[in-house]
Amino acid sequence: MSKMRIKKGDRVRVISGKDKGKEGKVLRRDPKRDMVVVEGVNMVTKHVRASAKNPSGGIVKQEAPIYACKVMLVCPACGNATRVSRAYLEDGSKVRICKKCNEIIDKV
Repeated sequence: MSKMRIKKGDRVRVISGKDKGKEGKVLRRDPKRDMVVVEGVNMVTKHVRASAKNPSGGIVKQEAPIYACKVMLVCPACGNATRVSRAYLEDGSKVRICKKCNEIIDKV
């Protein structure tokens, strides 16, 4: 299991698979299975039984998880899909850094 360098709310770009090139926001992440759910990516059709929450039931389209290795973080500063490095600030806090433009990705 590798270290997941993607957090909930990050903007990512899909780099392989049927949705290659699509961008979206990370809605959920599952570090144990090394998977993320990205907004508008890997849409699947699900048949839902009628319930109090969804009285009509029927067929709904929703996002399914994809492997984290299939997405790359999009740097908010330069706008490129990039790898991520880590560094420590003077106050001792750990931050993520864009490999292309060397800007800090995390909001301080």
